[in-house]
Amino acid sequence: MSTTSRNSRYAKLALTGVATFVMAISATPATAQRARPGQPITPAEAQVGAENHEAFLAEFGGAMSGPASDYVVGVGQGIAVRSGLATRPDAFRVTLLNSSINNAFAVPGGYVYVTRQLVGLMNNEAELAAVLGHEVGHVAARHSARRQRAATRNQLGGVGIAILSSILLGGNNPLGQQISQGALQGSQLLTLRFSRRQEIEADNLGITYLTGAGYDPRAMSTLLTSLAAQNTLDAQLQGRGDASIPAWASTHPDPAGRVRNAQTQAGTRTGTINRDIFLRRIDGLMYGDDPQQGVIEGSDFIHPTLRLRFTAPQGFYLTNGTRAVSINGQAGQAAMSSGPFDGNLETYVRAVFQSLAGQNQQLAPQSVQRTTVNGIPAMIGTARVPSGQQEVDLRVIAYDFGNRQAYHFQAITPAGQSATFDPLFNSMRRITAQEASQVVPRALDVVTASRTDTVQTLSRRMAFTDAQEARFRVLNGMASTDTVVAGQQYKIVVRAN
Repeated sequence: MSTTSRNSRYAKLALTGVATFVMAISATPATAQRARPGQPITPAEAQVGAENHEAFLAEFGGAMSGPASDYVVGVGQGIAVRSGLATRPDAFRVTLLNSSINNAFAVPGGYVYVTRQLVGLMNNEAELAAVLGHEVGHVAARHSARRQRAATRNQLGGVGIAILSSILLGGNNPLGQQISQGALQGSQLLTLRFSRRQEIEADNLGITYLTGAGYDPRAMSTLLTSLAAQNTLDAQLQGRGDASIPAWASTHPDPAGRVRNAQTQAGTRTGTINRDIFLRRIDGLMYGDDPQQGVIEGSDFIHPTLRLRFTAPQGFYLTNGTRAVSINGQAGQAAMSSGPFDGNLETYVRAVFQSLAGQNQQLAPQSVQRTTVNGIPAMIGTARVPSGQQEVDLRVIAYDFGNRQAYHFQAITPAGQSATFDPLFNSMRRITAQEASQVVPRALDVVTASRTDTVQTLSRRMAFTDAQEARFRVLNGMASTDTVVAGQQYKIVVRAN
């Protein structure tokens, strides 16, 4: 959660992750070769991209700068120009986003985005080109316009549905006054699913761009393997009962068999991967949460700038976004964010309720109660609302941190189970300056294996207290039976200086 979100108008859950790069490769190499490049970017498309760009930056942590960013821009422009959308590489605006979610997307007008977290999961330049080529393929095939039309035909309605969608995904409700209507439409577009046919078409185009640029097309399958392994590891670390892709990562449908199909499509063709160059250029890249947006340590969320800390209840896991922190589990969902505060907690709570209802609905708490949590003045609002054929309990608890600054949780549970989040509500507390100073970011460190190094010796250098070896293997695209090769470079995660 960024410090800038303190000025947002009751921000909903961040959209980070909803357009996560999950692809389905389902065509033969011959089909891929028949794919045609897209028509050039039109003035109208360029305007759409320009109007949405700043909102996307705000939604996904902002743009990064420096050598790693320059490198990503160069690779991205090189692969994007093969789409036929423009004749010059600099016609494409490629952005490395400061986000800890594995994510990539492209929008009309030549705007291409990838997060530092997804780049950190990659192990060579060809994988970077594969990701961006696939996303540019969606734009070249004009899939965004088709998804927009589908969205218009399927608008969600009803107070209960609006609340659920706003808490879980951002839904079809406003993201805040700071985002224009055009930007709102663009943000919603990222939450929509591609059809299987659209995925196939984008995959065909992406493979064409990849091979045409001289990259090894097998990089598509190796990256997909890493993404699948990361998803499985995340499920284990978060205590989810299975490794299925979360709802917010399902915008690219039908992931089953994607690795095998990608390998089939690549066939026996080979090409450049540029592993050493890639690792050298991403050495030192921030990994995981940016302290300026708060950090997740196990079940705790700590924000050194906002000077607050809270703990997710047992059985729930945390996801940090630019505008909010989500708390997810089988028994309910919640989010923590902030809004403008005039010093009146009851007014604040009522405004949060109304913001959750959307533009054309009315919603107010059925009861409000003043309390104190760890010395912080607080107020709880509660309402039972319909959601489809059932009812749910919605609770909002706001905390007065002084100096006209307030933070709040919004939580939804099945009717009668609102106490599920009492431990969460009661865990909110201020942190001291000393506690804040101890929050240090993590970063990638590219090291060369010595003759005495093993998976275990390198894993022990990972800046985590749990699953060190599993994290090391996933980060480096290593199977459970792979061993370290002396003289080869590997990524580890360390505490940044």
